[in-house]
Amino acid sequence: MKLDSLTPVPGSTKNRKRVGRGPGSGLGRTSGRGEKGAQARSGFKRRPWFEGGQMALARRLPKRGFTNLFRKEFQIVNLEAIEKLGLDTVDAQILADNGLVRSPLKPIKILADGELKLKVTVTASAFSESAKEQIEQAGGAATVQ
Repeated sequence: MKLDSLTPVPGSTKNRKRVGRGPGSGLGRTSGRGEKGAQARSGFKRRPWFEGGQMALARRLPKRGFTNLFRKEFQIVNLEAIEKLGLDTVDAQILADNGLVRSPLKPIKILADGELKLKVTVTASAFSESAKEQIEQAGGAATVQ
């Protein structure tokens, strides 16, 4: 088989419509473009983002930023702050009492900034992978509440 012997499948190609070839053709006079207006003129090009005259999407959206209503905002505590407490168990209430978080009711995430040498049982909403590792290496436990 050679490239010049290839033919399209029967019925897959159509002849293009020849417009503007007299009233008997059905597409004479205005050539299927209707009367007057930008779309009737030669050289008219509809842009891909044009929405038919309605307010464009880019203009309907607010100008600055986006607020995710389902965002989870964590209060962050580093391991070095837990080390300074010098306690064997740490939970949300203890962190709030010591001024490390504002509210014991909001989610708390423990991050691995600093060294932890104490054996501590920490209860929080989330832990970074390295923080969990460091707590367990020191002989403590990281519990997700």
